[in-house]
Amino acid sequence: MWAIIKKEFKSYFLSPIGYVVVGILLLVCSIFFYLTSVQTMSVDLSSLYYYVALYGLIIAAPILTMRMFAEERKTGTEQLLLTSPISITKIVLGKLIGALGVIIITLLISFGYYAIVSFFAKTSIIPVLTSMLGFILISTAAISVGMLASSITENQIISAVITIAFLLMSLFLENISTIFSKLSIINFYNKFPSGIVSLTEVAGLVSFSFVFIALTILVMNRRRVSH
Repeated sequence: MWAIIKKEFKSYFLSPIGYVVVGILLLVCSIFFYLTSVQTMSVDLSSLYYYVALYGLIIAAPILTMRMFAEERKTGTEQLLLTSPISITKIVLGKLIGALGVIIITLLISFGYYAIVSFFAKTSIIPVLTSMLGFILISTAAISVGMLASSITENQIISAVITIAFLLMSLFLENISTIFSKLSIINFYNKFPSGIVSLTEVAGLVSFSFVFIALTILVMNRRRVSH
């Protein structure tokens, strides 16, 4: 699986994709750092990653995932994956972890905002760390949606559109009916910015990710059988 992770992670930074994703997320982070900290003269960074998750992942997740399987199928390299001795589960998880590597790089760079604030005033790092943990979990959920979309089409644009549409729906389903609130992944991120690691929220995001990862594995296993 390590070979898949290494290949995927390198591919993001051997192309503009990794830099574009990091740039988009840091741009959103900078905008809300200015709005929530600089403009209000606040040292509280608790809401920063919430807004990045709310507005940044809708763009970043589709860009990260639209080529995962769709490009392999279009270029014909999917055949190599499907006939390799590596299990489909390891391939899917390897691609997921490779994409998460880009997210983690972004989070490490974003520590600069905490450094800026802590230079001028004393502030707690706990909400920042819990927010980052929550951001990794919600990013995993968003990426798993994109992976499934990429596995069912060879068109990268269609994959990106499906991912964006689903993430938008998951954000606004709650406004349609409270029945759908459990399907809104942003609702599982509410306590992390407060420095609280809620088992309910962790379980919710992990379960959400597990379902879409399992569906992706199922789709790819069927493609392997058909080959």
